[in-house]
Amino acid sequence: MGLLYTKFYMDFEEDEWNQISNNPIVFQTIKNDVSLEIEDTSHKSYKLRFKEGGKIHMFRVVGKFRLTWDDDDIL
Repeated sequence: MGLLYTKFYMDFEEDEWNQISNNPIVFQTIKNDVSLEIEDTSHKSYKLRFKEGGKIHMFRVVGKFRLTWDDDDIL
């Protein structure tokens, strides 16, 4: 399972992602090879590529967001 913390809210492109849950917040890809760039709390940048159907979970934690995903969803 992947885990990152970021201070920034993420925007998900409507033609690539669907929000499938509000509590907890979960987004799912609607096509293959969808990339997502994330800057973590230490300002390190990550670029993740997701398969079709891949999910990312977003939890609001004091002053930041916790992002998790299943490693099997990554290309």
